[in-house]
Amino acid sequence: MNSSSRRRLTAAAMTVVAVAAGSTACSSDSGGTSTKAEDSGTYTIWDPYPQFAKGSPWAKLLDDCGTKAGVKIKRTAFDTSDLTNKALLAAQQDNSADVLIVDNPVVSTLAEAGLLTTTDDNKIDTSAVDPNLLGAGQTGGKTYGTPVGANTLALYYNKAVLKEAGVDIASVKDWDSLTAALEKVKKAGKKGITFSAIGTEEGSFQFLPWFWGSGAQLTDVGSAEAVSALSLWKGWLDKGYAPNSVINNTQTTSWQEFATGDYAFSENGTWQLANAEKAGFEYGVIPVPAASGGNAAAPTGGEFVTVPVQGDTARYATSQKLVTCLTSTDNLLATDTTLSYVAPTAEVQDKQVAANAELKPWVEAVKAAKGRTSDDLGTKYPKISEQLWKAVQSALSGSQSPKDALTAAQAAVK
Repeated sequence: MNSSSRRRLTAAAMTVVAVAAGSTACSSDSGGTSTKAEDSGTYTIWDPYPQFAKGSPWAKLLDDCGTKAGVKIKRTAFDTSDLTNKALLAAQQDNSADVLIVDNPVVSTLAEAGLLTTTDDNKIDTSAVDPNLLGAGQTGGKTYGTPVGANTLALYYNKAVLKEAGVDIASVKDWDSLTAALEKVKKAGKKGITFSAIGTEEGSFQFLPWFWGSGAQLTDVGSAEAVSALSLWKGWLDKGYAPNSVINNTQTTSWQEFATGDYAFSENGTWQLANAEKAGFEYGVIPVPAASGGNAAAPTGGEFVTVPVQGDTARYATSQKLVTCLTSTDNLLATDTTLSYVAPTAEVQDKQVAANAELKPWVEAVKAAKGRTSDDLGTKYPKISEQLWKAVQSALSGSQSPKDALTAAQAAVK
């Protein structure tokens, strides 16, 4: 890799931390970080799943795919942000992993830095993948991997709270009907909705369904549509439908508020399903409604399986076999169940719903979802996101009006 490529990789490393997903695992390695095997019969895989130790179903799947490809697997697991930085450093040293599994917003950063091969180059078939999910791994008209699965946001609701307030969940179809439901809940002496508006990527992640649901685009965060979305949130706080704590809430603390049983709604993700089962009250899930009805696009979480650029191009053929194995229909079903992900293909989604009907609203939400770096934003997204969460903080705290906050955000982006 030439010196100019190394300079570009260094610049990319400076932006990548900002696009970490809303929730990440703790750091843990299951092997060394050197990626070049001593012999060509060993292939390296880096992933962001340190919670899955050696002997886990995930680790066994990696080994099984290696066996089918006729090679041994050397796996290393990192925290999400640490993994990306390690990948950038390894690329500078021409020491990249053979297969790299990374958080989807990071794909465009690595691709634009020249680190990843395209699916055309490595012959990975993505034809069955839902286009809206594949979009998170596309930039410049090219695709740089395939999703292993996706999670996204939706609205959990407490059935008992809504019943007491006289709210039929079927009536909640758009922003007006949702706000009307919150009003009834408050009058009944309960609490309305909780979410995360913290001044980090988590805050942007949670605001995006409302932002996109208004018809706004990330290329113009100061639009009238964007202002309407932020005004919605601000109005909820002013009327007491949402607590002031949302300004500092992470997705975890927001969930803890909902778990008290006092709130009607909580915006949160598929990763809370296990906690929802333990909450001690009956709950349901609906996709986030768009302003005028229908399902709003929520941002996708989840990882892409990618093939980094190698000095020895002969390794790509085996890497392709490994990726194909990891993302096959049978393996996706098992893996996405383990990760609480919705599968990226309709065939596996149907199997998931058949096995667990409660996943149906999540499949609907994922089908309407959108990658944060879609619309060819690529490495522009981190700067836009930072200005977006700053605008949300300013408006909800009352230091600026929604319009002024978003106008300032757009000026800063430019």
